[in-house]
Amino acid sequence: MSNLQNVQPLDNFNWEEFENGSNVNVNKQDLEKAYDETLNKIAEHQVVEGTVISIDKKEVIVNIGYKSDGIIPASEFRYNPELKVGDKVEVYVENQEDKKGQLVLSHKKARLNKSWDQINAALENEEVIQGYIKCRTKGGMIVDVFGIEAFLPGSQIDVHPIRDYDVFVGKTMEFKVVKINQEFRNVVVSHKALIEAELEAQKKEIISKLEKGQVLEGTVKNITSYGVFVDLGGVDGLIHITDLSWGRVSDPHEVVALDQKINVVIINFDEDKKRIALGLKQLTPHPWDALDADLKVGDHVKGKVVVIADYGAFVEIAPGVEGLIHVSEMSWSQHLRSAQEFMHVGDEIEAVILTLDREERKMSLGIKQLKEDPWETIEVKYPVGSKHNAKVRNFTNFGIFVELEEGVDGLIHISDLSWTKKVKHPSEFTTQGAEIDVIVLEIDKENRRLSLGHKQLEDNPWDTYETVYTPGSVHEGKITEMMDKGAVITLNEGGEGFATPKHLVKEDGTQAQLGEELSFKVIEFVKDTKRIILSHSRTFEEGKEEVKTNFKHNSGSNHANKPEATINNVKAGTSLGDLDVLADLKAKMEKGE
Repeated sequence: MSNLQNVQPLDNFNWEEFENGSNVNVNKQDLEKAYDETLNKIAEHQVVEGTVISIDKKEVIVNIGYKSDGIIPASEFRYNPELKVGDKVEVYVENQEDKKGQLVLSHKKARLNKSWDQINAALENEEVIQGYIKCRTKGGMIVDVFGIEAFLPGSQIDVHPIRDYDVFVGKTMEFKVVKINQEFRNVVVSHKALIEAELEAQKKEIISKLEKGQVLEGTVKNITSYGVFVDLGGVDGLIHITDLSWGRVSDPHEVVALDQKINVVIINFDEDKKRIALGLKQLTPHPWDALDADLKVGDHVKGKVVVIADYGAFVEIAPGVEGLIHVSEMSWSQHLRSAQEFMHVGDEIEAVILTLDREERKMSLGIKQLKEDPWETIEVKYPVGSKHNAKVRNFTNFGIFVELEEGVDGLIHISDLSWTKKVKHPSEFTTQGAEIDVIVLEIDKENRRLSLGHKQLEDNPWDTYETVYTPGSVHEGKITEMMDKGAVITLNEGGEGFATPKHLVKEDGTQAQLGEELSFKVIEFVKDTKRIILSHSRTFEEGKEEVKTNFKHNSGSNHANKPEATINNVKAGTSLGDLDVLADLKAKMEKGE
């Protein structure tokens, strides 16, 4: 190589003469000039047309009539997989010679120079163009159109929903330009738009031939929460979730699968809005028509709870055949309760048929009927006078409702809670959920009511109080409640009495206060009304009156030193039998005077 570099070309060398065996020299400049005249005149940074002379996986060689050929990366022709040797292509001359003396061309830049004009013309003229899908992006694909990257939304790839975008990468497809943003040079293309016009014509033709009740074959195209879209061969119809099966369907996937071929029946259609309502369950007989003809009221059936509501539960005894168990038919208890307390969706249960209407296709069921009605033998299990333990359910102003067992309730009237204590509200006596002992006072079987008592479990203390709290007797008690009209006193022997404010004045003149323990005298006792009237003041006032009377009889002197009281100088203690003697004494005294 080094020797060749030192070789200098000969001046004025005549090649023609050399070929003829002559050593006549020719002018080199004339030779170069003649050679250049056989080549195209090209300038850098312009677009020229060339011919493809070679293609391989990496490069495409293009001849533009220059002294050397240009090499272009094959990736710039990826949009055109049908490129072949001999095709004319436009190229952009970037450099006549690079460092290696190679002509540098670009097909991509040549396309870009004209791409915007072509794209705008394609949008204006609604032309169909070709593009190469380069890659997948968020929401769609990137497409090479005239060397510009355009966006292909996922919804515009096909009329059918696309589940796998990757299968389109690397494909060359036809597109239609649907939107251009000149400011940001964004282009949106669509493949779906090319086939929609054809599909629209197909839809009109298909819909014009539809008839209600017609059975067609279709392919499951899409499944939603509310139904299934079926492709009928160019037009879509919807099977609403309620028309998939005679039974209840919570998810359409339970019945059909994507791409599944199924037969459907035309229920209704709207030519203007191009809506077609389809049915699947209508292809099979209604389950009520196939229901056992021997099934009757009173029969026991088994089923599955499919729906729960506060008012009851729907039980499916056969696909598409349901019965309602109202909450009132779940228990003999009369308490208001929700169905969720008795069963849950999915439970397998047994029930009794209460009503059956085949024409209306309705059925009512009950589960409490599986147990014996406790009121049928109420007198046997809960006779009058029997004692039981009950559970407090709720309160009213007039008493307490209790439950002896499920379905057997009773009322304890507020007056039957205590012999001695005056209960203003049942909540003062017990709490909800607590247990309480009761005795049956009365049975109303027809209205399913029990009258109960609590105080009757003990002897009536007022029979004893009658002998203890006699009028005038004095007892110890404690002031437990103060009111404007007086005070309630709890007596040590039991029971409560009442004292008015004037009977609460103490010996020192002050008023008795809440919590004080004092002596009280019984003023009045009424057994029938359970009333005891008391007085503290009377316990010391009557003692004072007695002392005062004695003081009047013995005023001014001591019994031992003072003469006895006299009336007209006659002893107060003199009997009426001595009046004659006194009369004689008086006459003698007057005579002496």
